[in-house]
Amino acid sequence: MEIFQWPHLNLLFSSMLIVVVLAADPYSDALLSFKSEIIDTFHNLDDWLEPNSGNPSGKVHACSWSGVKCDNNSPIVIGLNLSTKKLAGKLPGKQFSVFTELVELNISQNSFSGEIPVEIFNLTNLRSLDISRNNFSGHFPGGVTGLQSLVVLDAFSNSFSGPLPVELSKLEFLKVLNLAGSYFSGPIPSAYGFFKRLEFLHLAGNFISGNIPPELGNLQTVTHMEIGYNSYEGNIPWQLGNMSELQYLDIAGSNLSGSIPKQLSNLTKLQSLFLFRNQLTGLIPWEFSRILALTNLDLSDNFISGPIPESFADLKNLRLLSLMYNEMNGTVPDGIAELPSLDTLFIWNNFFTGSLPRNLGKNSKLRWLDVSINSFIGSIPPHICAGGELFKLIMFSNKFTGNLSPLSNCSSLVRIRLEDNSFSGEIPLTLSHLPDVSYIDLSRNKFTAGIPSDISQASKLQYFNVSNNPELGGVIPEETWSLPLLQNFSASSCNISGNLPPFKSCKSMLVVELQKNNMSGVVPKSVSHCQALEIINLASNQLDGHIPDELASLPALSVADLSHNNFSGSIPAEFGKSTNLLLLNVSYNDISGAIPSEKVLQSMGRSAYVGNRELCGAPLRSCSASMSIFGSKGTGKLRLVLLLSAGVTILIAALLFWLVYLRKGNKGQWKMESFIGLPQFTANDVLRSFSSADSMEELPPLYAAVCKAVLPTGITVLVKKIEWEPKRMKVAIEFITQMGNARHRNLIRLLGFCYNNHMAYMLYDYLPNGNLAEKVTMPRDWSTKCRIITGIARGLCFLHHDWNPAISHGDLNSSTIVFDDNFEPRLADFGFKYLIELIKGRSSEAIKDELYMDIYRFGEIILEILTNGRLTNGGEIVQSKPQDVVLREIYSENEATDDSTNSLQDEIKQVVDVSLLCTRSRPADRPSMKDALKLLSGLKGQGEQ
Repeated sequence: MEIFQWPHLNLLFSSMLIVVVLAADPYSDALLSFKSEIIDTFHNLDDWLEPNSGNPSGKVHACSWSGVKCDNNSPIVIGLNLSTKKLAGKLPGKQFSVFTELVELNISQNSFSGEIPVEIFNLTNLRSLDISRNNFSGHFPGGVTGLQSLVVLDAFSNSFSGPLPVELSKLEFLKVLNLAGSYFSGPIPSAYGFFKRLEFLHLAGNFISGNIPPELGNLQTVTHMEIGYNSYEGNIPWQLGNMSELQYLDIAGSNLSGSIPKQLSNLTKLQSLFLFRNQLTGLIPWEFSRILALTNLDLSDNFISGPIPESFADLKNLRLLSLMYNEMNGTVPDGIAELPSLDTLFIWNNFFTGSLPRNLGKNSKLRWLDVSINSFIGSIPPHICAGGELFKLIMFSNKFTGNLSPLSNCSSLVRIRLEDNSFSGEIPLTLSHLPDVSYIDLSRNKFTAGIPSDISQASKLQYFNVSNNPELGGVIPEETWSLPLLQNFSASSCNISGNLPPFKSCKSMLVVELQKNNMSGVVPKSVSHCQALEIINLASNQLDGHIPDELASLPALSVADLSHNNFSGSIPAEFGKSTNLLLLNVSYNDISGAIPSEKVLQSMGRSAYVGNRELCGAPLRSCSASMSIFGSKGTGKLRLVLLLSAGVTILIAALLFWLVYLRKGNKGQWKMESFIGLPQFTANDVLRSFSSADSMEELPPLYAAVCKAVLPTGITVLVKKIEWEPKRMKVAIEFITQMGNARHRNLIRLLGFCYNNHMAYMLYDYLPNGNLAEKVTMPRDWSTKCRIITGIARGLCFLHHDWNPAISHGDLNSSTIVFDDNFEPRLADFGFKYLIELIKGRSSEAIKDELYMDIYRFGEIILEILTNGRLTNGGEIVQSKPQDVVLREIYSENEATDDSTNSLQDEIKQVVDVSLLCTRSRPADRPSMKDALKLLSGLKGQGEQ
């Protein structure tokens, strides 16, 4: 028997040895299994390999793999850090049973989705769990109490829904809890007030509702609490004043009402308090002066009233004080100017009066001051620049007086906005000493002594506006156009004289506005260097000579107003070749000859050409009129006979027409109205086009009731049908005419309409290049996105502010934004919703609400463009999320996550800020489109605000 037993023993021993070898490295096996079930598109786990030779030494190969940490004294895996590995897929769970000694698990900043595997909660030694910045969804699973050693739970920026997990409050050692940036709903559990060791609580940017539980006041160990960007009810609980260790409190954007509880002044260690964008009322508690550690205080965008407490003079550590967008009044206490750390003061859009404190800027390194839209008087504080770091000075729309001498040595300034005040005297800015200034607006003041002669030394200047300073005088400095970044130069109504300086270099120039001055001489031919120029307004001067062909040949020119001057010669034919020209006005000059025959010029309307005695051609009198019988001598009797004959003929024809009309009835009588850009077709011309099967074509479903038609001359138009009752025809036609006269490069043109008593066909430009809804998901570089956003803003700004009376778009969305051949956005269907309301006889008093809604939808469209179509109707979403979360997502979608893209991040933040302003819940808190457009200034290829 023994002879046969030995081979069996050998076989048994060999089998056991194989099992031991295979099982000697369970960590590596588990991780390889884990790797096989996830998506590693970028091969960041390629070093997770096991040698083919087996594992005779019992070594744990995983200890040398990226992201794996083993105990120094034994081959046990205690840490797994897969952060930022660009991994995706559903997170597997069964492999975690092997990692019984795991202390740290970090899978943050990946693209894992689905639900969290409950097997993670069996890791009883786990102290830190970081699953942040993924896309986990569903309810947060039960069983988390199994993590009895857990100190840190970071689930920031996921897609969890349902209630906040109550059982987290049973984790005795938990110090950091971050559930922000998901879709948790319902109230904050009152049990969250009973954490024993919690130091950091972040619940912001969810859909949390209900009242803030007063039990949170029991959190005696919490130093940092962010619970804002939710939709609470009721007031701020006064019990929060019991959180004795609190250093940072943020409940911004949370729909809170009532007054600010004075008990918050008991938070003597508090450094930052953010309560902005709520509906808080009442006064700021004077007791806040007890919070001596306070560094940042932002109470903006509420309904707070009353003055700034005098006691704020005790807040010696205060750096940021933001009270903008409230209903506060009174004067700014002198003590504010004594604060040694103050660098940012925002109090704009309130009802403050009096003078600014004389010592403002003297005792601190003030960096940013915005006091605009108040009723301040007096002068600029003399020491405003004493700290040497002031870079933004915003004081527009007040009643300031005096001169600008305090700014004469402000070399740090980047942005100066002093418009709409009563400043006077010379402009003492030594622009050669302002190396970084990019934006200067001094318009609507009382300055004298001309534009600073060294303006050409401001090498970073993009926007310069001194318009409506009627006593400014002087001349345009010689080298003005040589500024390399200058985009907007406005100096209208300034009593400027002299000649236009040569346009030596103006490659960035978009807008030149010099109307209503006393300038003379000719327009230099060097204007040809301004290849980007879009608007030039030289109206109401004393310019003479010929209109240069070089001006007419500028490729981007859309508006040229040369009216009320002394120009002579003919209209350059090059104007007629322009694809961008929307307005040419040469009225009231000495221009002669024939108006070029191109339709863009002949469709400008008589007002663009009147006041030139020797100018002829459509739309003025025919150039052959001088050869007619009306100009021949000795033919008076013949003229009289012909006139009488013609009159009789017309009268008979009119009577016959009227008889036929009465007999037939007026139901079928069609009329045609044409606007600029459409030849003078008859109603029959247009209707025949509609009846031709070859000329009519239905469009894709996106356009619904709209169809395409080809008119007799080959012009392709979009046709929109609208019906009305005869009694509403007059009001409808009046509004359609208003729509048809609206001309802007970012509006689709209404060319004309054909109508009878019951309906109309509205004829629009046909742009076959698609709309934003079709193209928003296509990758675009940042400059293209900027151009689209600012183009939309310009179109809306024209409708809201430059057309009288204002027209709301009424249906702004990505489907009503179309593109021309240059991929320039144009707004389609503007005013159409309002037209429908007029036809139905409803009140027209809602126009203000429609304007506000345009602004809101513009904010949402910004988000849609920035996120490549991910966020549609995203206004409420971004208002409910912390701004840093929104920015981080948008940075990623625009490839702006590296340190090398700081300037790009700054621009993205600037645009996101505009979208947040535009999508505010209270319509009255949204900026006007004019302000929104100004806030978008400074972007690539755009003018500054």
